[in-house]
Amino acid sequence: MIANYGYRDGSGEYYITIVTDRCTECEGRWCVAACPESLFEIETDDYDDEVAVIAEATRRLLKEKCSTCKPAGGYAELPCVAACRPGAVGHSW
Repeated sequence: MIANYGYRDGSGEYYITIVTDRCTECEGRWCVAACPESLFEIETDDYDDEVAVIAEATRRLLKEKCSTCKPAGGYAELPCVAACRPGAVGHSW
């Protein structure tokens, strides 16, 4: 399943996408540790699998919270994307 967390406003779309099928295969949950803003949480989904989600309280703040990890902040790619299996986590901006 593909889960999108975020929002769209007048300045653009700000979504983090998590492919939960790839997430369930991960034993380390590296995205949680890799995110300097602590946006990720682990929850049990409808199929009793543990998957990463974006914390409810931070979903409307992705534009601000993720800005420090963008290439202008000195990162080649978002740390959460780099920490996960290829294609497990993505973003829309």
